[in-house]
Amino acid sequence: MDKKTDYLGQITGKVLLFGGIYSNLQALEALKQVAEKENILPENCISTGDLFGYCAQPEETAQLFKIWKAKSIAGNVEKQLNDGAENCGCDFRAGSRCDDFSQQWYPFVQSKLSKNSLDFIKTLPDHITFHYAGKQVMVVHGSYQNISEFIFKSTPWESKAPSFLDNAFDVVIGGHCGLPFQDKQDDKLWINPGVIGMPANDGTPSVWYAILDDTNGTLNVEHHTLHYNHKLTNKLMLNGVLPEEYARTIITGIWDNTEILPNIESGLQGFGVNLTP
Repeated sequence: MDKKTDYLGQITGKVLLFGGIYSNLQALEALKQVAEKENILPENCISTGDLFGYCAQPEETAQLFKIWKAKSIAGNVEKQLNDGAENCGCDFRAGSRCDDFSQQWYPFVQSKLSKNSLDFIKTLPDHITFHYAGKQVMVVHGSYQNISEFIFKSTPWESKAPSFLDNAFDVVIGGHCGLPFQDKQDDKLWINPGVIGMPANDGTPSVWYAILDDTNGTLNVEHHTLHYNHKLTNKLMLNGVLPEEYARTIITGIWDNTEILPNIESGLQGFGVNLTP
């Protein structure tokens, strides 16, 4: 199937970047307030996908996102929901803890989404592109080639390079892996703004987003932590259906396991986030 790409044209001013809402309504509410405080228009707010996931309010999340009118590409979860698939398509190893947990939260998401929300999912593109501060920018979920590919800071550049499409793009904004980072090679920049639905395995309940700024005509990116009502999120997740381990992560900021992480990122568990390019 041909990929659908939405071209947003030339964007100016601040751009809010985020991903992985994961059905976390409280985090989405807090992020929307950040956008309003920073006077960032909804059309300049862009998600890397996975609107739905581990948390307790998928339908409410979908409706607020629609009301906000922010932009998003489809993550692997949206693709699977759109196809009526029986699993989340996260590329977890079969039989792993993440795979076992997905067999709890993914059916929960399916059971809660209305036809209106499922119709909204159908409208999401695979990629978003735009011009910004003299740069051509591409938004992907995992990578351009594979929506479920885990790309981390430590992932070799050889795995990142194909998403720049033979130098047609200067900046790639990616999601999926759950950790914020920047990686620069020559004049190419990979940005992962982080996710707002789950902590970044750094030992705090705060979550992550990023803001692009084109002051002086150059592209600047700053990562920020987001504080929100995580205690309410935790309480709502303790519903007897969703994995309690993920509810615990909302409080502790520590992932239940590091199965998907390369050795470098796994070793940083609880020690903060490395954001040097």
